[in-house]
Amino acid sequence: MKKLIFSLIVISILLGGCFVKKEDYDEETITKAEAVAESYLRSNYKDIETIEIEKVYTGQLGGLEVRGTANNKYRFNLTVGESNFTIMGISEGENFPERKEECKVKSCDY
Repeated sequence: MKKLIFSLIVISILLGGCFVKKEDYDEETITKAEAVAESYLRSNYKDIETIEIEKVYTGQLGGLEVRGTANNKYRFNLTVGESNFTIMGISEGENFPERKEECKVKSCDY
């Protein structure tokens, strides 16, 4: 009986940790992250006409993430460095616009 109670307590603690809500970012951080994401996309990709930021949030690994859509149909997710607001990585949805030729080897300034 003691083992069962102990096991239930351990499981409850472990599961409880999975559901703890992470703190949201302040408005200044969100605004900076959105601006950097938009600037990066416009500077490095061809034919970007519109950018809609859907969400700025803490990703699964704890980093600052920006999710959105370009040209009303191409999904993206950017990882942004919290200390210096540089783009750490991008996940591009299907058929995302091509990178500009001069930005393929090294990202262009943004």
